[in-house]
Amino acid sequence: MEKETAEKRIAELRSIIERLSYEYYVLDRPSVDDREYDRYYQELLQLETDFPQFFDANSPTQRVGGAVLEGFQKVTHKRMMLSLGNAYNLEDLQAFDQRVRNEVKNPRYVAELKIDGLAMSILYQNGRFIQAVTRGDGTIGEDVSANVKTIKSIPMTIALDGEVEIRGEVYMPKRSFEQLNEIRKQNEEDVFANPRNAAAGSIRQLDSAVAASRGLDAFWYYFVNASEYGISSHHEAMAKMDELHIRTNPKRKLCDSIAQVWEYIQEMSAQRDTLPYEIDGIVVKLDQLSDQEHMGYTVKTPRWAIAYKFPAEEVSTKLLNIVLSVGRTGRITPNAVLEPVRVAGTSVAAATLHNEDMIKQKDVRIHDTVIIRKAGDIIPEVVRALSEKRDGTQQPYSFPTQCPICQSTLVRFPDEAAHYCINQDCPARVVESMIHFASRDAMDIDTLGDKKIEFLHHQGLLATIEDIYRLHEHKEELKELEGFQEKSVEKLLAAIEASKQRPLEDFLFGLGIRQVGKKAAKLLAKHYLQIDALMAADEGELTSLKDIGEITAKSVVAFFQEAKNQELIVRLRSFGLNMISEREAITESMFSGKTVVLTGSLTSLTRNEAKAILERLGANVSGSVSAKTDLVIYGEAAGSKLTKAKQLNVVVMDEAAFMKEVGQYEN
Repeated sequence: MEKETAEKRIAELRSIIERLSYEYYVLDRPSVDDREYDRYYQELLQLETDFPQFFDANSPTQRVGGAVLEGFQKVTHKRMMLSLGNAYNLEDLQAFDQRVRNEVKNPRYVAELKIDGLAMSILYQNGRFIQAVTRGDGTIGEDVSANVKTIKSIPMTIALDGEVEIRGEVYMPKRSFEQLNEIRKQNEEDVFANPRNAAAGSIRQLDSAVAASRGLDAFWYYFVNASEYGISSHHEAMAKMDELHIRTNPKRKLCDSIAQVWEYIQEMSAQRDTLPYEIDGIVVKLDQLSDQEHMGYTVKTPRWAIAYKFPAEEVSTKLLNIVLSVGRTGRITPNAVLEPVRVAGTSVAAATLHNEDMIKQKDVRIHDTVIIRKAGDIIPEVVRALSEKRDGTQQPYSFPTQCPICQSTLVRFPDEAAHYCINQDCPARVVESMIHFASRDAMDIDTLGDKKIEFLHHQGLLATIEDIYRLHEHKEELKELEGFQEKSVEKLLAAIEASKQRPLEDFLFGLGIRQVGKKAAKLLAKHYLQIDALMAADEGELTSLKDIGEITAKSVVAFFQEAKNQELIVRLRSFGLNMISEREAITESMFSGKTVVLTGSLTSLTRNEAKAILERLGANVSGSVSAKTDLVIYGEAAGSKLTKAKQLNVVVMDEAAFMKEVGQYEN
């Protein structure tokens, strides 16, 4: 076959196979039998072998997987992937509707199923699949393109030029989940707790052939930049996605009122158990894109959408015992040991009882029949005891006075419900503190997980956080341990070395200071810029900072006053860990102290880049315009935010003026 003829036939076959895949995997209406499909596929495979110059990574023949990755690259989302606010009843939905009606006239909503999967963003450029990225923390996700490409319902090409960003959920169908767990049982491997965990674990496989074998699928529910293509509503955007052969869930409904939304919720609740995939609620979105733009965003969620969560399933079982666990801060948590029972799709054999007061308040006793549920469909908890079923064998629980691990006397601080083991050398606290330090939100040593830390602790190689940075001294010893091979040891040590460059805010969070979560750690790092300045701060200085309260301030000061913690900082510094904020000091400018809103498309830089510049220049960047807004900076195709700013007499600035102003500060 001539080269030109082969190139034409290859393109034709790829188009045919993409169409047949859409018919089979999306429409469930195949127009040919498997034999004819295989004939097309084998012909394409042979031609691509004979003419390797026409290789295309997006060819249907490349879906089977086989790429083995070293790890997943971090990717900054062009547009943040925010989570949704929650509603739990009709009153919550009515309150959401009222908030919308306060700003939007005659709103219409689209109600759609909330798929219980892994949030994902896919990007097409000039009709070609380019990248798939997980939500991550909403700002930065991971490139999992090699694995997502194995999902056969996802088109590798679409009939639309330019950049197209689509978001949705990758999930594991119930049937695939059952088949996977059956195989794992036969191989004497741990089974997955639920389809969502199975989907997440499959997407994070470094071998894409494994991901390809797991039977994953996806529904897509958001055309991010639909307005750039003349689309004015969400339901029109979904129809456009259908036209592009991007798989959407057909069980959606356009509603003229929140009452119609509630009817849809009742209807879907009744169908929930019969669906071939897991859902955990209903998502309600304003239909008109201009209304969405007008409503804007809070720091964490869009104001134009909400997720109705199904009521947690409640079941009864026997409470066999109460045991204590010790957290990294020494917090003691009582846990109920249960007769295993199935709740919300998984087997549950333990549930939290929170603290001593909760046990007394609920009058929970050993050998009680209790009602349990999963809080947020995730964490099992004991709701109440069924006292009417007591037969005299039940025993009231007496809260211990000693730590179950190190036998130190437990302490209950004033105004706190929890008990604490204050022995910093308690083995349980040590292990939990190392697990927290190495976690993704802290130092992100992704090859040093919970089980590995526990194992190395039992082997005597990890006794404190600083021992993590001494593991390279035991390189040969590590290679001799079960489950450790030369390549895995090299990866572990490389990940530990890379963690030394993590930003100060992650290091502060990793230290596990009581009351200092991700937000507080970020705030402290941004303000103090280096660990020494923070260590020297007193309570008065700390409480003067926005969002740092008295309890947090006391905790920070107490942590750094302890000699043991001061010594830890010194030793970690000697290993080369970064203790200086990567964030630049705020430069005084015309933006300092002002609330600024960005709107429209900027041509000189991305929205996130503009936001970072404004924050360095002292601005508070907001997502919506109000009477408290000081300045709106606008680019091309600026919409309702610019209109609203002018109505409120807010100062506006175009992109050219903005770039000229920041040019005197930014190098």
